[in-house]
Amino acid sequence: MQSKRIALSQYCFLLVMCILFTSKAVPIDKDKTKITEEPQVEKEKKESSDTGLYYDRYLREVIDVLETDKHFREKLQTADLDDIKSGKLAGELDLVSHQVRTKLDELKRQEVARLRMLLKAKMDSTEDNGINHMNLLKQFEHLNHNNPDTFETTDLDMLIKTATSDLENYDKERHDEFKRYEMLKEHERREYLKTLDEEKRKQEEEKYEEMKKKHSDHPKINHPGSKDQLKEVWEEADGLDPNDFDPKTFFRLHDSNGDGFLDEQELEALFTKELEKVYDPKNEEDDMVEMEEERLRMREHVLNEVDVNHDRLVTLEEFLKATEKREFLEPDSWETLDQQQLFTEEELKAYESHIAQQEYELSKKAEELQRQREDLQRQHDQLQAQKQELHQHMEQKKLQQGTPLSGPAGELKFQPPGEHAVGQVEGQPARGDQPLPPGHIAELQAAPGAQQTQTLP
Repeated sequence: MQSKRIALSQYCFLLVMCILFTSKAVPIDKDKTKITEEPQVEKEKKESSDTGLYYDRYLREVIDVLETDKHFREKLQTADLDDIKSGKLAGELDLVSHQVRTKLDELKRQEVARLRMLLKAKMDSTEDNGINHMNLLKQFEHLNHNNPDTFETTDLDMLIKTATSDLENYDKERHDEFKRYEMLKEHERREYLKTLDEEKRKQEEEKYEEMKKKHSDHPKINHPGSKDQLKEVWEEADGLDPNDFDPKTFFRLHDSNGDGFLDEQELEALFTKELEKVYDPKNEEDDMVEMEEERLRMREHVLNEVDVNHDRLVTLEEFLKATEKREFLEPDSWETLDQQQLFTEEELKAYESHIAQQEYELSKKAEELQRQREDLQRQHDQLQAQKQELHQHMEQKKLQQGTPLSGPAGELKFQPPGEHAVGQVEGQPARGDQPLPPGHIAELQAAPGAQQTQTLP
């Protein structure tokens, strides 16, 4: 599937899914003079990126199939973003070829089967029987669960709207996750201090303050998207004379795939030099998780300032207009994370209370599992005792009936007739206390050398 970075001239679906294809990785700058032209198919494969959605594969495969239809592709070229996001474009699905519809039907059936399998595994893990898949499928809003067999207009409409909404909230979820990460760090630090005596606690507090001070002692951070910040990239990353800085040339240099946009990946790559001033993976005081949060905030700030139509892409026109603003030439100072209060004491206490509740629930669950284990062990021991008692009872019954005893594995405790004969020849009593069965006497008398054996009464 093509990502949002595919050239607009070839795939206008970029306007449809401009929000859909974000990536966590930052591309490495390349010397464009040394790049050789690659086959288009290979380029598309390399530029594919995971959206992070749990239905990412289904989304990609649907778009792949739709782009094979000439009529639908032509409609995409003339559609605007509002038509797409409102679901108007989904109505064009009725005009695609039968072959495309058949492939879409198969993709939907596969997706429904995958979701059912996941739901069954989840229910099995919680020991919940009587699963109603149709009711559970309602929680998945990226497809029409009322019709699990065919891909209809409703399915395309739901897929576009759900993916757009999910990815619009993706940054917020990342911020919330980072905040929880920072609160957990502080919680664990405070819990560790409680285990120390007064002297060691004082030493640990001093070390903590020293590390904070060391981390905050870094060169000036240029405001993201300002002229000073871009000129620094122009000089240090591009190797060009800062006096020759030209916004149009800068845009084309950093539009790494040449599609006419600076997307989120390309924007985040611009902040690497600034982030290296603050974060170094070799330093104990520098947290790389915080660095990625800093990068995300920088990218969000630039998009808010430059991205006029809020499609999460920066065009050349938008970029050039931004360079004419006063904020581009005289930006405010940029506050890094170490200069901000990431959470309040009230928020930390609420988070610690939440952790305590989770620990309590896990403890109760562990106790219940231990109790179940002990019950199972008792049942196992009781069954073993009953089995042993039954075995002894059967052995006693065999003795009373004159039946040969059996060993632990059920084998009879007497030897075959030939071995009894050998025992008799050597003058030794036959093995076992039981007499030979009727009919064996005649066989012994008829055998060669029977005259040498002891005469039986």
